[in-house]
Amino acid sequence: MKKLVLVAALAAMCAGFDAYAQQPAGNPKGGISAEMLARISDRYEGNAADKALRNALATTPINTLAMNAENAAMIDTHFSDRVRTKGITDQKSSGRCWLFTGLNVLRAKMIDKYELPGMEFSQNYLFFYDQLEKANLFLQGVIDTKDLPFEDRKVDWLFSNPLSDGGQFTGVSNLITKYGLVPAEAMPETYQSDNTSQMANLLKLKLREYGLELREAPKSKVQDMKIRQLSEIYRMLALCLGEPVQEFEWTRCDKNNNIVSRKKYTPKSFYDEFIGEDLENNYVMIMNDPCREYGKVYEIDYDRHVYDGHNWLYINLPIERIKEMAIASIKDNTAMYFSCDVGKFANSKKGVLDINNFDYESLMGVAFGMDKKERVQTHASGSSHAMTLIAVDIVEGKPVKWMVENSWGPASGYQGNYIMTDEWFNEYMFRLVVEKKYVPADVLKMLDQKPVQLPAWDPMFAPEE
Repeated sequence: MKKLVLVAALAAMCAGFDAYAQQPAGNPKGGISAEMLARISDRYEGNAADKALRNALATTPINTLAMNAENAAMIDTHFSDRVRTKGITDQKSSGRCWLFTGLNVLRAKMIDKYELPGMEFSQNYLFFYDQLEKANLFLQGVIDTKDLPFEDRKVDWLFSNPLSDGGQFTGVSNLITKYGLVPAEAMPETYQSDNTSQMANLLKLKLREYGLELREAPKSKVQDMKIRQLSEIYRMLALCLGEPVQEFEWTRCDKNNNIVSRKKYTPKSFYDEFIGEDLENNYVMIMNDPCREYGKVYEIDYDRHVYDGHNWLYINLPIERIKEMAIASIKDNTAMYFSCDVGKFANSKKGVLDINNFDYESLMGVAFGMDKKERVQTHASGSSHAMTLIAVDIVEGKPVKWMVENSWGPASGYQGNYIMTDEWFNEYMFRLVVEKKYVPADVLKMLDQKPVQLPAWDPMFAPEE
C-alpha cells in the first residue's frame, strides 16, 4: 500500500513539473518558466569578447579588471587649504571609527594650541564607558518596552541591536562630557579593544539573556536587577579592556620635547584644562540625505550612546551648503567629523576616492543608472565610515578635491589619509559635524524647529564603523 501511494505521489509530482514547464512566459505564479528561461538565456551571446571576459573574471578580482587605466595616475596631492595635524591613528580590527574621528578632531586642536610634538587620547578609556553605557541603554530600553509584545517592532529592534562598537558624534560628545578624557599612555589599547568582535559577541549574548530576565521580572525588581546585570558587564569589560583610570600623571612637552609641566589629573580635570569646550552644545550635525526634505531637522530614536544623553539630531541640507561650512572651518584651521560611504570607488592603494577609479559599465556591458537618492532608497548606499575632514583644494573659487585623515594606520591610503574628488564628495558624502561659529544664521535658525522623529531602524542611520 505504501509503495502504491509513493508511486502515485511521484507521478503527480512529475506531472506538476511538466505542467509548470509548459506554462507561458510571464508565469502568473511569478516564477521562471522553461520558456521564460529560454528567452532570458537567448540574450546572452557568449561571443569571443564574452568568453575572454569570462576567463578573466574566473581568476581575477572585478576591481582589478575594472580599474580605469585612463585614471591610473596619482591624483595631485596639493591642497590650497589644510588643517595642521600630526600623526595617524589606527582603530585596528574594530568598528570605532566614530570614536577615533571625534578624538582626532580634538587632538588636532590641542596639538596646535599648545604646540605639542604630538599626542593621542585614549580611545580605550572612552570605549569602556561606551560599551557600559550602551549596555545600560539596551537594558533600560527593555524595561521601558516591558509591556509591549515581544513581536513589537521596537522590542524586536532592541534585541536585534543590544550593543555595537559603531556609533556617531553624539557618542563622543556625551561620553567626554560625562567621563572626561585621558592621554593614550594613561589607558593604552588592549588586544580586545583592537579586536572587538569576540568580546562583542559575548556581551551581546549576555545582554539578550538579561533582557529576557527583565521582561519576565516584576516591575518592582527590574532596577535592582539591572544594577546586578551591569555589574557583570562591568567585570567583563574590565577583564577585556582594563578598569578605567581615575587619576594619572601627565608630562606636557613643547614642540622641541622640552618639559613644560608635569602634574596629576583626573579625566575631567584633564579635559577641562586642555579642551574645555561645551561639546554637547557647540557643534551641529549636518546631513545630506536626498530622500528627505531639505531645511528640516530630524531626530533618530534610540540613536545615542548614553541613555540620559542626546539622540542624534541633524539638519538636512543640500550638498553645496554643506561645502560652504566645511570650507570655512578648514580655512580657520579646524578639522571636522565627516562620514561617507567609503567603500564606493575606493582605490585603497593610492588612497583616492574617485567615481572614475573603476569602469564597471565597460567591463560588464551594463549601465548603472541610480542617482544618490535612489541608491539610498534601495539600500545600495549609506554612511558607513567616519573620518576627519582636514583639507580642501579650491581652484577658481570652487573645490576640486578634499582630504580626510583616516584611522586605519599610516600605511593605509595616502600616508594614512584619503583624497576624494569633489564629484565623489557629492555622491557619497553624508554627514558633517561643524562648530556653530561656521554655521550661517539661517541654518542655525532651523534648530528652532520641532524635529521630525525617525525610528531607530531607519536603514539610513546605521552606526559608522
